[in-house]
Amino acid sequence: MSRKEHAGETPATVFLRQHGVAFEPHLYEYEEHGGTRVSARELGVDEHCVIKTLVMEDERRQPLIVLMHGDRTVSTKQLAREAGLKKVQPCQPEVAQRHTGYQVGGTSPFGTRKALPVYMEASIAELPRIYINGGRRGFLVAIDPKELVRVLQPMPVNVALEG
Repeated sequence: MSRKEHAGETPATVFLRQHGVAFEPHLYEYEEHGGTRVSARELGVDEHCVIKTLVMEDERRQPLIVLMHGDRTVSTKQLAREAGLKKVQPCQPEVAQRHTGYQVGGTSPFGTRKALPVYMEASIAELPRIYINGGRRGFLVAIDPKELVRVLQPMPVNVALEG
């Protein structure tokens, strides 16, 4: 099989299999800085259902993951408030990679190098199906968001901003 037909195993897919999560793999042509707009277009799905995995850090430089709709951004001030932190900001790409084991653009919340606290925009749980990174650039997995909640137990937050 070619790479286009099969992504191979990643720490994320190993994690999903170990936890009994049914998923559908979806490969697409990755574009540098294309983000969820490109993956949604390539897969023919609503960008709102494509979930970004963002690695951030608090005022003590402790990492955390935020899961957000592809067509929304994170209010870091609101996230800090809801998480009981003084400050939250995005990690530098090389720092994010050290914490997760994933290359930026291929970061999955599943199977990270270190166990990290996970915060999820609450409305993600209401979607019938989500598309989230499978641990490699150009590779998303479609899953039931209830399964994400079951295996990651994220803290629900309301921190989304338009666009």
